[in-house]
Amino acid sequence: MSLHLEDTTMTPFDYAPLYRSTVGFDRLVQLLDAATGFDSESGYPPYNIERLDEQRYRITMAVAGFGEGDLKIDVKENALSVRGEKKTGGGEKRQFLHRGIGERAFERRFQLADYVEVTGANLKDGVLNIELTRNLPERMKPRTVPIGTAEVASPKRIESAVA
Repeated sequence: MSLHLEDTTMTPFDYAPLYRSTVGFDRLVQLLDAATGFDSESGYPPYNIERLDEQRYRITMAVAGFGEGDLKIDVKENALSVRGEKKTGGGEKRQFLHRGIGERAFERRFQLADYVEVTGANLKDGVLNIELTRNLPERMKPRTVPIGTAEVASPKRIESAVA
């Protein structure tokens, strides 16, 4: 009996042909590239993404040991970035016998869908909550078109203002 081991390393996929054959779908191809790429993040800090209702979402991150001044939230285009960097105080020197609370610097990035906006953030008891809302423009919301009667009205003539 022999044991067969497979190489499980993922080879990167070349999206260059998609860039050449599509127009206006650059963002979609970039999302595909990011989704299939190797995740270099260590999983720190842990987070949840919740759907609260049809239009609202919440990202919850466990950021024990970080204060408001240690965290920075940026939104640029459709990307949300959360950074944490513990400020080292010039005060007393602490000596840890065991250090289990991670206070290392981190950066988490989230790709936001179109029309999703960050509406607020709060930090309480080492948990950071980021509130998101999807605001579709009126022209993109579903609407009901009323059905008229079968009578066909004669087309109206548009008078020109030019004499």
